[in-house]
Amino acid sequence: MSNQQLLAPILEFLHCKTPDAWVQEAIKSENLADLLLDHLMCELKAGQTAMFLMRKYALDKSSCDAVMKWFEPYEQYVYKKVGSMEALSKYNPPMKKIVANSDDPFAQALIDKMVLLIKEELHHFYQVLEIMEQRGIEYRNIRAGRYAKGMMTHVTTHEPNTLIDKLIIGAYIEARSCERFAKIAPLLDDDLNKFYTSLLRSEARHYQDYLALAKMVAGKDISERIRFFGEQEAKLILSEDDDFKFHSGIPTA
Repeated sequence: MSNQQLLAPILEFLHCKTPDAWVQEAIKSENLADLLLDHLMCELKAGQTAMFLMRKYALDKSSCDAVMKWFEPYEQYVYKKVGSMEALSKYNPPMKKIVANSDDPFAQALIDKMVLLIKEELHHFYQVLEIMEQRGIEYRNIRAGRYAKGMMTHVTTHEPNTLIDKLIIGAYIEARSCERFAKIAPLLDDDLNKFYTSLLRSEARHYQDYLALAKMVAGKDISERIRFFGEQEAKLILSEDDDFKFHSGIPTA
C-alpha cells in the first residue's frame, strides 16, 4: 500500500488539514529542538494512555502492576532525569502474561491492541531520543500543549460513554499525528524524512484500532459522537496558538 492510499482514510476522517502556517513553523531549523522534544513526550504519553485504559478497563491486579513497570525506566528518565540512553537501549520490559479481568471480548481486544501500541510507542520514544542525541539536543522539561486537554474537556462523565469518548479521542490524536508526519517529512532533511515516513503505517493502524474499539464498546452507531469530536479537534487545529507543539494550532505571529 502506498503512503497516498494509507493516508486517504485518515484525511477523510479528519475534519481539516494541517494549516500551512503550522507546517512552515515546524520546518524552521530553530524549532527543531522544540518539535523533537514535544514528539518525544507525545510518544510517552501515547503509551501511558494505552496503559491507563488497560488498567482501568481490562486488566487484573497483577497485570496492572506488571504493565506499570514497563514504563518505569522511561518515566524516571523523563521526570526524574535518572538513567541513560545506554540503559534504555538495553531495556527489555518483562513481558509476563497479561490477564484480562473478565471474559468480555472487549477486554481481550483492548489488551491485544494496546500492548502492541505500547511496544511501538516506547520504541518510537527511544528513536526520537536517539535523534536528539545525534543532533546535540538535550532533554529538558516542557509544558504540555492545549490539544489533548482541549479534547478531554468534552468527555462524558458516565460509562460506557466515558470510555467510548476516550477511544474516539485516541483515534483523532493518532490520525492527526499520522497526517502531520506525512506533511513535514518531505520538507525535512533525509534522515528525518525517512524517520517520519517510517512512522506512518503504525500511526494509521493505531487510529483504526482506537476507532474499532470505540465501535465495539458502543455496539451501535456512534457516527454523531465521532463527528462531534472531529469538529472539536478541527477547532483546536485551526485556531491560533501561541505555544508551538506537535499538535498545536496556527502559530501566532
